[in-house]
Amino acid sequence: MSHGEKPETHGIDTSRASAARMYDWLLGGTENYQVDRDACVTLLKIAPSTQQLARSNRDFLRRVVRKLAAERNITQFLDHGSGLPTQDNVHEIVQQARPGAKVVYVDNDPMVLAHANTYLDDNENTMVLDYDMRRTRAIREATKHFLDWTQPIAALFISVLHCLKDDAGEHQPSPAELIEAVTRELPSGSYVVICQLVSDDQQVRDGVTELMKQVTDDNWGRVRTTDEVRSYFSTLEIENPPGLVDVLDWWPDTQPPPADRRPSDWVEWGGVGRVRK
Repeated sequence: MSHGEKPETHGIDTSRASAARMYDWLLGGTENYQVDRDACVTLLKIAPSTQQLARSNRDFLRRVVRKLAAERNITQFLDHGSGLPTQDNVHEIVQQARPGAKVVYVDNDPMVLAHANTYLDDNENTMVLDYDMRRTRAIREATKHFLDWTQPIAALFISVLHCLKDDAGEHQPSPAELIEAVTRELPSGSYVVICQLVSDDQQVRDGVTELMKQVTDDNWGRVRTTDEVRSYFSTLEIENPPGLVDVLDWWPDTQPPPADRRPSDWVEWGGVGRVRK
């Protein structure tokens, strides 16, 4: 495993919740603290389907990286905001289809980095970067000897853009600006995978956004609408079918549930775009 330079993280802060650790708890993991579990309990009161969405989102990740590796012959993956290692991680899935495939994990959560460095230590085709995902140029520079930037790369933004603010200050791009910047760096034939929590219910959007700001000490963005997420694909050629959809409908392995059995408070929504230059 390769490591990034100039680490950004500090010690693990157990006084406030972490989005990565909350997601781990929602998936049934054990790498979380009481502050994370308490935050999840409150979140479930606002949006009861949250745990179901976390699992659906993880299933989407498995399907999309498998499809890109097996059917689109993508052998390089750049996973932004990768989160805590769990079952069927990106490198495990893609390296089953393409044994020599390379995967870069980018995250600056200290617990994520600690576990990733241990979990991936014996895999020479993985790299872990302790970077803020918005440092596009720095990420490219750090990976220039690991990834071949003349060949297609799949850039993943799986359930992470809602963690970013629209306006985080100087040199901190909004989610839309980040996607545009990453797309500019990627070679033609690359893919960008995006899904985010969205809701048409203003009360859910406001309630979840306010809660997450409080429990993470304002280290979060906001729940957005489908139209806002659609705008992230403005410079990309959307894979259609299936287009931009509830992730349950993105090339499902089994028959997805009917409308009356799906979450109505919020959904994970997005799809895949291809880079053409």
